[in-house]
Amino acid sequence: MVTLGVGKNMVRAIRFWAEVAGVAHPNHKGGWSVTEFGNNLFGYDGYDPYLEDIQTLWLIHWKISSRVRDPLFAWHFLLNRWHRSEFSRSEVLRALRDEADRMGKKISNVTLEHHFTTFLHTYVPTKGQKREVLEDNLDCPLVELELIQKTGERTLRETSRHEAVYAFRMEEKPEISPQLFAFCVHDYWTLRRASEKTLTLRDISVAEGSVGQIFKLPERDIRERLEDLESASAGALEFRESAALQQIVRLEELSQSELLDSVYGAGTMV
Repeated sequence: MVTLGVGKNMVRAIRFWAEVAGVAHPNHKGGWSVTEFGNNLFGYDGYDPYLEDIQTLWLIHWKISSRVRDPLFAWHFLLNRWHRSEFSRSEVLRALRDEADRMGKKISNVTLEHHFTTFLHTYVPTKGQKREVLEDNLDCPLVELELIQKTGERTLRETSRHEAVYAFRMEEKPEISPQLFAFCVHDYWTLRRASEKTLTLRDISVAEGSVGQIFKLPERDIRERLEDLESASAGALEFRESAALQQIVRLEELSQSELLDSVYGAGTMV
């Protein structure tokens, strides 16, 4: 609190987001330690300590969104189980209410509202009264990804009030480098399919927690990226396609640090 000049609530928020982003974790001494991933990115000799590379923002989005243990409720539902590109606050809140009830989670409507608002403002910049983006506003860095965009408005039948309509950017994303794509395929494999020797195209494109779902990539783009997977992963992963089968095989083991090194060795600075 003294070093950073922030209060207790902000300390809790920093600690929470550092953990869900894979940057820090609780240690056995009852305190907190920076992870290897966190040190690689933000350490003294880190790849991108000042968040200058768009790859880092996509990596943070990936880590926040792909958690297997204690996934963030709004992230997990909207990225994996919302099967339309467009959405509005009212329909998402109804869907989150239904999902919470289905899962037996006792979550109040106010808390659900907070879940959705936090998710939305992670990716959508704050606007002023005249609808302009406020350049000096403390928006989340992930708004630079432009993953979610406002597409219009609709009128609520119940109240005749207007509400914004948003949409995921469901298109090719050339700013995601082949090396970053390979890193995330490998991470997905480790997190969710560790015991399996191969992955299918469907695993990568539409399965829960997959690269296609988290990054909202079209299948055509995923297929093209898989054709370059062997080169992007330094020969560790290979896409094999036949008339009957499309699968990714692991030819050798690579560490997360080695894959990260390849991301920033060929990353695109913005």
